[in-house]
Amino acid sequence: MNNIKNFSITGSTLKLLAIFSMLVDHIGLFVLRNDEAFLQVLCTIGSREITPYFLMRVFGRLAFPIFAFLVVEGFVHTRDRLKYGRNLLLFAFISELPWNLIHAGTWHYPGQNVFFTLFLGYIGLCCLSYWNEESVKKGIGLLLLLAVSFKLHADYGYRGFAFILMLYALRDSLLLKSVIGCCMLPGAWMPGLAFVPIALYNGQRGFIQSVFEKYCFYAFYPVHLMTLYLYKVVCGI
Repeated sequence: MNNIKNFSITGSTLKLLAIFSMLVDHIGLFVLRNDEAFLQVLCTIGSREITPYFLMRVFGRLAFPIFAFLVVEGFVHTRDRLKYGRNLLLFAFISELPWNLIHAGTWHYPGQNVFFTLFLGYIGLCCLSYWNEESVKKGIGLLLLLAVSFKLHADYGYRGFAFILMLYALRDSLLLKSVIGCCMLPGAWMPGLAFVPIALYNGQRGFIQSVFEKYCFYAFYPVHLMTLYLYKVVCGI
Protein backbone atom coordinates (compact mmCIF):
# COMPACT_ATOMS: atom_id res chain seq x y z
CA MET A 1 0.00 0.00 0.00
CA ASN A 2 2.84 2.41 0.80
CA ASN A 3 4.39 1.73 -2.61
CA ILE A 4 1.11 2.66 -4.30
CA LYS A 5 0.91 5.89 -2.30
CA ASN A 6 4.46 6.77 -3.35
CA PHE A 7 3.33 6.72 -6.98
CA SER A 8 0.17 8.77 -6.47
CA ILE A 9 -0.26 12.07 -8.30
CA THR A 10 -2.15 15.26 -7.52
CA GLY A 11 -4.74 17.16 -9.53
CA SER A 12 -2.07 19.65 -10.57
CA THR A 13 0.03 16.85 -12.05
CA LEU A 14 -3.00 15.58 -13.94
CA LYS A 15 -3.56 19.08 -15.31
CA LEU A 16 0.03 19.33 -16.55
CA LEU A 17 -0.17 15.87 -18.11
CA ALA A 18 -3.42 16.81 -19.87
CA ILE A 19 -2.12 20.05 -21.36
CA PHE A 20 1.20 18.46 -22.39
CA SER A 21 -0.67 15.58 -24.03
CA MET A 22 -2.92 18.06 -25.83
CA LEU A 23 0.06 20.12 -26.98
CA VAL A 24 1.87 17.08 -28.40
CA ASP A 25 -1.32 15.95 -30.14
CA HIS A 26 -1.96 19.34 -31.72
CA ILE A 27 1.65 19.78 -32.83
CA GLY A 28 1.35 16.44 -34.57
CA LEU A 29 -2.06 17.16 -36.08
CA PHE A 30 -1.57 20.74 -37.20
CA VAL A 31 2.18 21.03 -37.82
CA LEU A 32 3.82 17.64 -38.43
CA ARG A 33 1.19 15.43 -40.05
CA ASN A 34 2.74 15.91 -43.51
CA ASP A 35 6.34 15.87 -42.33
CA GLU A 36 8.06 12.83 -43.88
CA ALA A 37 10.38 12.41 -40.90
CA PHE A 38 7.38 11.86 -38.61
CA LEU A 39 5.71 9.48 -41.06
CA GLN A 40 8.63 7.06 -41.14
CA VAL A 41 7.61 3.58 -40.01
CA LEU A 42 9.41 2.59 -36.81
CA CYS A 43 7.87 -0.88 -36.62
CA THR A 44 4.71 -2.78 -37.47
CA ILE A 45 2.35 -4.33 -34.93
CA GLY A 46 -0.15 -6.53 -36.70
CA SER A 47 -1.44 -4.37 -39.54
CA ARG A 48 -0.64 -1.12 -37.73
CA GLU A 49 2.40 0.83 -38.88
CA ILE A 50 3.92 2.66 -35.91
CA THR A 51 5.24 6.09 -36.83
CA PRO A 52 6.31 9.06 -34.66
CA TYR A 53 3.16 10.85 -35.83
CA PHE A 54 0.99 7.93 -34.71
CA LEU A 55 2.69 7.86 -31.30
CA MET A 56 2.06 11.60 -30.88
CA ARG A 57 -1.63 11.11 -31.63
CA VAL A 58 -1.86 8.15 -29.23
CA PHE A 59 -0.31 10.23 -26.45
CA GLY A 60 -2.69 13.03 -27.35
CA ARG A 61 -5.70 10.80 -26.63
CA LEU A 62 -4.92 11.12 -22.92
CA ALA A 63 -6.00 14.75 -22.85
CA PHE A 64 -9.80 14.74 -23.11
CA PRO A 65 -10.52 11.95 -20.59
CA ILE A 66 -8.28 13.71 -18.05
CA PHE A 67 -9.90 17.11 -18.71
CA ALA A 68 -13.33 15.50 -18.35
CA PHE A 69 -12.26 13.84 -15.09
CA LEU A 70 -10.99 17.19 -13.78
CA VAL A 71 -14.34 18.82 -14.62
CA VAL A 72 -16.09 16.17 -12.53
CA GLU A 73 -13.63 16.73 -9.69
CA GLY A 74 -14.14 20.48 -9.99
CA PHE A 75 -17.90 20.06 -9.83
CA VAL A 76 -17.68 17.86 -6.74
CA HIS A 77 -15.24 20.05 -4.83
CA THR A 78 -15.78 23.64 -5.98
CA ARG A 79 -17.16 26.14 -3.49
CA ASP A 80 -18.81 28.19 -6.25
CA ARG A 81 -20.46 26.13 -8.97
CA LEU A 82 -21.78 29.20 -10.76
CA LYS A 83 -18.29 30.70 -11.06
CA TYR A 84 -16.80 27.39 -12.21
CA GLY A 85 -19.40 27.05 -14.98
CA ARG A 86 -18.96 30.71 -15.93
CA ASN A 87 -15.21 30.19 -16.39
CA LEU A 88 -15.78 27.18 -18.66
CA LEU A 89 -18.21 29.14 -20.82
CA LEU A 90 -16.00 32.25 -20.87
CA PHE A 91 -13.00 30.33 -22.16
CA ALA A 92 -15.20 28.47 -24.64
CA PHE A 93 -15.94 31.82 -26.29
CA ILE A 94 -12.35 33.06 -25.93
CA SER A 95 -11.05 29.88 -27.57
CA GLU A 96 -13.43 29.94 -30.52
CA LEU A 97 -11.40 32.29 -32.74
CA PRO A 98 -8.08 30.40 -32.29
CA TRP A 99 -10.00 27.14 -32.83
CA ASN A 100 -11.52 28.41 -36.08
CA LEU A 101 -8.21 29.78 -37.33
CA ILE A 102 -6.18 26.64 -36.63
CA HIS A 103 -8.77 24.45 -38.36
CA ALA A 104 -9.89 26.56 -41.29
CA GLY A 105 -7.67 29.64 -41.43
CA THR A 106 -10.82 31.79 -41.30
CA TRP A 107 -13.17 33.28 -38.73
CA HIS A 108 -15.66 30.48 -39.22
CA TYR A 109 -15.44 26.72 -38.73
CA PRO A 110 -18.55 24.49 -38.45
CA GLY A 111 -17.34 22.69 -35.29
CA GLN A 112 -16.80 24.25 -31.86
CA ASN A 113 -13.94 23.86 -29.42
CA VAL A 114 -13.78 21.36 -26.57
CA PHE A 115 -14.55 23.94 -23.88
CA PHE A 116 -18.17 23.88 -25.08
CA THR A 117 -18.26 20.10 -24.55
CA LEU A 118 -16.80 20.50 -21.06
CA PHE A 119 -19.29 23.27 -20.27
CA LEU A 120 -22.31 21.26 -21.44
CA GLY A 121 -21.07 18.27 -19.46
CA TYR A 122 -20.73 20.49 -16.40
CA ILE A 123 -24.28 21.79 -16.83
CA GLY A 124 -25.38 18.18 -17.12
CA LEU A 125 -23.78 17.48 -13.74
CA CYS A 126 -25.64 20.47 -12.32
CA CYS A 127 -28.90 18.98 -13.64
CA LEU A 128 -28.14 15.66 -11.98
CA SER A 129 -27.47 17.40 -8.69
CA TYR A 130 -30.23 20.04 -8.72
CA TRP A 131 -33.00 17.68 -9.87
CA ASN A 132 -31.66 14.65 -8.04
CA GLU A 133 -35.11 13.66 -6.74
CA GLU A 134 -37.07 14.74 -9.82
CA SER A 135 -36.49 12.11 -12.49
CA VAL A 136 -38.70 13.71 -15.18
CA LYS A 137 -37.08 17.14 -14.98
CA LYS A 138 -33.64 15.56 -14.78
CA GLY A 139 -34.31 13.40 -17.82
CA ILE A 140 -35.70 16.28 -19.88
CA GLY A 141 -32.77 18.52 -18.93
CA LEU A 142 -30.19 15.90 -19.89
CA LEU A 143 -31.94 15.12 -23.18
CA LEU A 144 -32.01 18.81 -24.09
CA LEU A 145 -28.31 19.17 -23.29
CA LEU A 146 -27.54 16.04 -25.28
CA ALA A 147 -29.42 17.51 -28.25
CA VAL A 148 -27.47 20.76 -27.94
CA SER A 149 -24.16 18.90 -27.78
CA PHE A 150 -25.16 16.94 -30.90
CA LYS A 151 -26.25 20.07 -32.80
CA LEU A 152 -23.31 22.19 -31.70
CA HIS A 153 -20.68 19.87 -33.23
CA ALA A 154 -18.24 20.68 -30.45
CA ASP A 155 -15.06 18.62 -30.12
CA TYR A 156 -15.97 15.08 -28.93
CA GLY A 157 -19.64 16.11 -29.28
CA TYR A 158 -22.40 14.12 -27.63
CA ARG A 159 -19.95 11.32 -26.80
CA GLY A 160 -17.87 13.73 -24.75
CA PHE A 161 -20.98 15.02 -23.00
CA ALA A 162 -22.11 11.49 -22.12
CA PHE A 163 -18.57 10.58 -21.08
CA ILE A 164 -18.53 13.33 -18.44
CA LEU A 165 -21.86 12.17 -17.04
CA MET A 166 -20.57 8.60 -16.94
CA LEU A 167 -17.45 9.64 -15.01
CA TYR A 168 -19.65 11.33 -12.43
CA ALA A 169 -22.15 8.48 -12.13
CA LEU A 170 -19.37 5.90 -11.72
CA ARG A 171 -16.92 8.11 -9.83
CA ASP A 172 -16.59 5.52 -7.04
CA SER A 173 -15.88 2.60 -9.41
CA LEU A 174 -12.56 2.87 -11.21
CA LEU A 175 -12.94 -0.47 -13.00
CA LEU A 176 -16.42 0.20 -14.37
CA LYS A 177 -15.71 3.73 -15.58
CA SER A 178 -12.45 2.56 -17.17
CA VAL A 179 -14.12 -0.26 -19.10
CA ILE A 180 -17.15 1.77 -20.16
CA GLY A 181 -15.00 4.81 -20.91
CA CYS A 182 -12.93 2.84 -23.43
CA CYS A 183 -16.15 2.11 -25.35
CA MET A 184 -17.49 5.66 -25.39
CA LEU A 185 -14.80 7.75 -27.09
CA PRO A 186 -13.29 7.53 -30.58
CA GLY A 187 -10.05 5.56 -30.61
CA ALA A 188 -11.16 2.88 -28.13
CA TRP A 189 -8.02 1.78 -26.27
CA MET A 190 -6.15 5.06 -26.91
CA PRO A 191 -8.24 7.32 -24.63
CA GLY A 192 -8.50 4.35 -22.28
CA LEU A 193 -4.82 4.86 -21.45
CA ALA A 194 -5.85 8.01 -19.57
CA PHE A 195 -7.38 5.88 -16.83
CA VAL A 196 -3.88 4.86 -15.73
CA PRO A 197 -2.91 8.33 -14.41
CA ILE A 198 -6.51 8.86 -13.28
CA ALA A 199 -6.19 5.71 -11.15
CA LEU A 200 -3.10 7.22 -9.50
CA TYR A 201 -4.92 10.42 -8.51
CA ASN A 202 -4.73 10.92 -4.75
CA GLY A 203 -7.52 13.47 -4.40
CA GLN A 204 -5.15 16.34 -3.52
CA ARG A 205 -5.17 19.68 -5.36
CA GLY A 206 -1.39 19.91 -5.66
CA PHE A 207 0.82 22.90 -6.43
CA ILE A 208 -1.63 24.85 -8.63
CA GLN A 209 -3.23 26.96 -5.92
CA SER A 210 -3.45 30.65 -6.77
CA VAL A 211 -6.14 32.27 -8.92
CA PHE A 212 -3.47 33.33 -11.43
CA GLU A 213 -2.21 29.77 -11.80
CA LYS A 214 -5.75 28.46 -12.27
CA TYR A 215 -6.47 30.96 -15.04
CA CYS A 216 -3.15 30.14 -16.71
CA PHE A 217 -4.39 26.56 -16.91
CA TYR A 218 -7.60 27.72 -18.62
CA ALA A 219 -5.74 30.13 -20.91
CA PHE A 220 -3.27 27.53 -22.17
CA TYR A 221 -5.89 26.14 -24.55
CA PRO A 222 -6.60 29.27 -26.63
CA VAL A 223 -3.01 30.51 -26.34
CA HIS A 224 -1.43 27.33 -27.68
CA LEU A 225 -3.97 27.14 -30.53
CA MET A 226 -3.22 30.71 -31.58
CA THR A 227 0.53 30.13 -31.27
CA LEU A 228 0.36 27.06 -33.51
CA TYR A 229 -1.77 28.94 -36.03
CA LEU A 230 0.72 31.83 -36.19
CA TYR A 231 3.58 29.35 -36.57
CA LYS A 232 1.77 27.73 -39.50
CA VAL A 233 1.24 31.13 -41.13
CA VAL A 234 4.87 32.19 -40.70
CA CYS A 235 6.21 28.83 -41.96
CA GLY A 236 3.67 28.56 -44.75
CA ILE A 237 2.38 25.19 -43.58
